[in-house]
Amino acid sequence: MSTLAETDPDTGHQTRTPTDAPRAGAPAPSILRQPVAVWAIAFACAVSFMGIGLVDPILPAISSELDATPSQTMLLFTSYLLITAVAMFFTGFVSSRLGVRRTLLVGLSLVVVFAALAGASGTVEQIIAFRGGWGLGNALFISTALAAIVGAASGGSGQAIILYEAALGVGMAVGPLLGGVLGEVSWRGPFFGTATLMAVGFVALLVLLRAPAAPAPRIGLGAGLAALRNPALRTLALTALFYNFAFFTLLAYSPYPIEAAAAAAGKDFGAHELGLVFFGWGLALAVSSVFVAPQLTRRVGLRPVLFTMFALLAAGFVVMAVGVGSASVLIGTVIACGLFLGVLNTALTETVMEATDLPRSVASSTYSGVRFLGGAIAPAVAGRIADRLGAGAPYWCAVASLGVAIVVLALGGRTLAHVGHRPHADAQGEAQAITVGDEV
Repeated sequence: MSTLAETDPDTGHQTRTPTDAPRAGAPAPSILRQPVAVWAIAFACAVSFMGIGLVDPILPAISSELDATPSQTMLLFTSYLLITAVAMFFTGFVSSRLGVRRTLLVGLSLVVVFAALAGASGTVEQIIAFRGGWGLGNALFISTALAAIVGAASGGSGQAIILYEAALGVGMAVGPLLGGVLGEVSWRGPFFGTATLMAVGFVALLVLLRAPAAPAPRIGLGAGLAALRNPALRTLALTALFYNFAFFTLLAYSPYPIEAAAAAAGKDFGAHELGLVFFGWGLALAVSSVFVAPQLTRRVGLRPVLFTMFALLAAGFVVMAVGVGSASVLIGTVIACGLFLGVLNTALTETVMEATDLPRSVASSTYSGVRFLGGAIAPAVAGRIADRLGAGAPYWCAVASLGVAIVVLALGGRTLAHVGHRPHADAQGEAQAITVGDEV
């Protein structure tokens, strides 16, 4: 079969596309037939996404062992997301200078160092600071991982993308479970475990991944900030900012009322049990993000899916606010909300890609930078709101924030009128949507 070499305008990588149809009776390409470098990147991606929910099960343990308030401990999310948000505006500039391979290695090395330092910390303030460095490394790694796995693939990049999406889903689901298992031994365990796994990924990429032959096109330092001048991108970024406030209210705050409700019912609910809860949440999110969202958006349309999922998610927060004293209500609703969150993550980012003519890497990074700011704010205020207004108050704030997101999306309708009339993203674009949508 002959092939045609093409250069991706966003990544600068060359991929080979078949120019002839497969011969009749020829075996279908197997997802397992990929270079070792592709497997190494997929492994590192899975570990990277584990870091999203890894700390969730150990938040109460950190509060107890380091004499920290829930408000202080939830700042582990704030520092991580704030630094990630700022970094996302400039990752395109950095990777276009360093190259994909070097950017990946720098990102991985930062995660290794700062995850280990967090595990060795003696105060919650130190962990908060080191989580910020972790966020910087993760931003550099995730922003270039998709380009790397597609560039390293041979004999069918579509299969490599499926593998990439599978690694993403595994990481999202396994992170809380691993955090719960290691957290039963010590709250330091998840941090050291992540550092060890990422070190393995670093060595694998250092040995196996080669730099692409074609250099990536240069991206200006201010390209990410300048992208906000685009009305459609600005509308979607603001919508995602308020949505992400709700997302991280659920993720960062929920372990505390769940543990409190379980204790009130006479149940021992530690890191392992919380890990199982958020494993269910991550699994629901991953499945709906990878499998449900693409089907819904194709059949129903992007904007109807967004409005419907926002409404369903708001209803879930109402249930949690009203049933905050019941562990079973909270657990069941948290897992169910994972389904809505997965669809929203992917649909929002796919809308970003269809709504603008900006380079994919610039648009997705700018959008992510703004939305992560909402995620950074939520953990910083949820604990204080709960202390002053009651355990259910943060969930009511999340409902209000989702209401604002719906209003912003509705008012920006004119800037999004063309969405849904352009061809849907190809496999790589869809994988990019899922990736950036799940970066948290």
